[in-house]
Amino acid sequence: MSVQPDSKISNSTFLLTGFPGLEREYPWLSIPFSCIYAMVLLGNCLVLHVIRTEPSLHEPMFYFLAMLALTDLCMGLSTVHTVLGILWGISQEIGLDACIAQTFFVHGLSCMESGVLLAMAFDRFTAICNPLRYTSILTNMRIITIGVAILGRSFLFITAPIVRLKFFHYCHPHILSHSFCLHQDLLRLACSDIRFNSFYALALVICTLFLDSVLILISYISILHSVLTIASRDERLKSLKTCVSHICAVLVFYIPIIGLTMVHRFGKHLSPVVHVLMGNIYILFPPLMNPIIYSVKTQQIRSRIQRWFTKQN
Repeated sequence: MSVQPDSKISNSTFLLTGFPGLEREYPWLSIPFSCIYAMVLLGNCLVLHVIRTEPSLHEPMFYFLAMLALTDLCMGLSTVHTVLGILWGISQEIGLDACIAQTFFVHGLSCMESGVLLAMAFDRFTAICNPLRYTSILTNMRIITIGVAILGRSFLFITAPIVRLKFFHYCHPHILSHSFCLHQDLLRLACSDIRFNSFYALALVICTLFLDSVLILISYISILHSVLTIASRDERLKSLKTCVSHICAVLVFYIPIIGLTMVHRFGKHLSPVVHVLMGNIYILFPPLMNPIIYSVKTQQIRSRIQRWFTKQN
C-alpha cells in the first residue's frame, strides 16, 4: 500500500510512511520487525524481572539499569502499534491527538534515556573515583530523587511545544516521513507560526541530549584519570571492565541520533527508504541492544539468567 495524498483525509488525520517502493514486501518485512519488537519487549522485561527477583542486584548500578530497561520497554510500546500496523496492512492513518500523544512519549522517553545514561555515568564515576563513599552517596532516597528528577525533566519541559501542536493549522499534505510521529515532522506540515517550537526544541536538545553527552564524556575522562593512577594493571582492567556495558549503551543511544540528524540535514537527496530506516534504527536499536549488552557483559545478570533457564530445563 503506497502513501498517496488523499483529498478525503480529514484535517485531523495523517498518513504514516512505511518503506516507499517496498509495499509488496511488507508481509516479509513484518516478520523481522515483529521479531525485533518481541525481543525488545521480552529482553527488557527479562532484565527487569532478574533485577526485581535477585536480592544481590538490589544496588545503585542495577536500579539505574532497571530505569533504562523500563524506558526502553516504554519506547517499544509507544511505537509498536504504528510500525507493525503499517507492515501488517492494518492502517497507515493516525489521528492528530494520537500523533501528538506518540510524539510526546517518543521525545520524552528519548530525553529520559539520555538522563538515565548520565545517571549511570555518575554511578560509575562514584564507584571508581570515590569507592569508600559509594553507598553513602548513592542511597536509596537519592536514587529515587534522581529518578524523579529525570522523569520531570524529560516530560515537563517538552509539554509546552507538544501542546502547541494541537492548535497549529496543517495545510500541507498530511504525509509524515516516518512510521511514527515526530515533533519536527509535524512542524514541517504546519502553516502556523512555528518559531517558538523550533527555537524551544533546539534549546531543549542542547540543554538535554548535548549537555548530557558532554557530562558523560567529562565523567569518563575523570574515570580514566583515576584508573591510570592505580598501580596494578589487573586492577586497572578490572575497574575499566565495569564501565564497558555503559559505554556500549551510550554509543548505541547516541550513534543512531547522530546518524538520523545527519540524514535529515544532509541526506535530502537520499531515498525516502533511508530516512525511514534511520528513523526505525533510532527508535528500535537502543531498546533492542541494551538488554543484550547487559546480559552478555554484566556477570551478575548473565549468571542469574543462566541459572533461571537451567532451572526451567
